[in-house]
Amino acid sequence: MSSAFVAPGQQRNLRACMVCSIVQLQSRFMREGCPNCEDILALQGSSEAIEECTSQVFEGLVTLADPAQSWVARWQRLDKYVGGVYAVKVMGTLPEDARQRLEDAGKPYRPRDGTEEEDE
Repeated sequence: MSSAFVAPGQQRNLRACMVCSIVQLQSRFMREGCPNCEDILALQGSSEAIEECTSQVFEGLVTLADPAQSWVARWQRLDKYVGGVYAVKVMGTLPEDARQRLEDAGKPYRPRDGTEEEDE
């Protein structure tokens, strides 16, 4: 896996996955896809899927080195994901077909924008 370093001039190219909220450069989503959701969202190599399933509008950043051991990761529901940089809130609406693929895979979609109360 390549470095997560983002040069100051590249910050406007950051995007957050609407499903897991990981933050990466748009070029990294294109090259590698989403490390948590690729099997469902199929972002790798698809600029259309990246535009639909990621957002440039997000708030707050949390860096997780070991999500399985982090109380912050549990609080943000990130403890099953890979280490990395995650947004606290991601604005946007996931397309219905992506929601259906998540449901078909047995993974409930929980919006990361705070608009819908999440079940405990």
